[in-house]
Amino acid sequence: MLSIRDLTKTYPDGHQALRGVSLDIPAGIYGLLGPNGAGKSSLMRTIATLQRPDTGSITFDSMDLLANPESARDILGYLPQDFGFYPRATALSMLDHFAVLKGVSDRRQRQEVVEGLLARVNLWKVRHQRLHGFSGGMRQRLGIAQALIGQPLLIIVDEPTAGLDPEERHRVLDLLASCADSAVVILSTHLVEDVADLCPRMAMLVAGQVCLESTPADAIRALRGRLWQMSVPPIQRDTPVDTSIICTRRMSGARIAFAIAPTRPSPAWATAIPDLEHVFFSVVGGPSQAHQAGK
Repeated sequence: MLSIRDLTKTYPDGHQALRGVSLDIPAGIYGLLGPNGAGKSSLMRTIATLQRPDTGSITFDSMDLLANPESARDILGYLPQDFGFYPRATALSMLDHFAVLKGVSDRRQRQEVVEGLLARVNLWKVRHQRLHGFSGGMRQRLGIAQALIGQPLLIIVDEPTAGLDPEERHRVLDLLASCADSAVVILSTHLVEDVADLCPRMAMLVAGQVCLESTPADAIRALRGRLWQMSVPPIQRDTPVDTSIICTRRMSGARIAFAIAPTRPSPAWATAIPDLEHVFFSVVGGPSQAHQAGK
C-alpha cells in the first residue's frame, strides 16, 4: 500500500502544483487522471523522490520514501513523460547501460536481466537496432523495460500511451497489466480510455487537488439517470439554469451536447448512457474551460 498524505508543492515561480493531495493506493494498477497542467507529473516526480514536497508524507508499506530516498529507489521503477535515449545506441546497449546505473554490476546477471526484459517487452528481435529507427511505441516499451529493472515493487508511468497508435497502445497497456500482480503500478494520464480499460481504482486530479477517488464503475454509476443528450444546434436560450453542459461530442457527423441535471431539462433532451469520459468532464469542467470532446 502506498499512502500519500497532505502533499503540497509550490515552485519558485509561485505556481502551486499540489494542494493537499492525500491518496491510499493498493497493489495493482491505479489510474491518475487529469487534464494537462493538473499536477500529475509533479505528483509522480515527488513519489519518485526526484523532488521534495513542501509539506506532507509518502509511505510505502512501512518505508518513509521522503526520509529514505536512496532505499526508496531500490524498490521503485519510473517512466517519466519525456524519456530520452541515445539515438545511435541499440536497444540492447541502452538497457544494459540502465542496468549498470541501477546497480546490476555483475556482467552475467546483467545479461540475464537485460535479455529477459527485452523478451518480455517484445523487443528481442530488434535488440541490435539503433533507437533512432524505433517507433514511439517501441521506445515506450523500452522505457517500461528500464523501469522494470530490479523487479520494483512500486512502478510509476507518466503518460505512457500518449501519441501511440491503437496497436502499440494495447501492447503497452498489456505490458503494464502484466506487472500488476506483484507491484503497485501508478498510471498517470490524461487519456480517459487508458484508465477505463486498465484500472480497478482511480483518482482525478484538477488544479493540484484530488477531486474524485473511486472505481471507474462506481463513478459511472453515479451519473446514471442524471445525464442527458441533445443534438446541437439548437440549444435554446431558455434552457433551464440547473442544466450543466459538461461537454460536446461528434457522433456520426452530428454534434451532441451532454448535460447533467436531476430531471430531464426539456423534451428536447434524451437520456444518455454515461461512460468514464462523461465523469471526467463532469469533474474537470465544461466547455467554458476548453475541455470539449470531439474538438
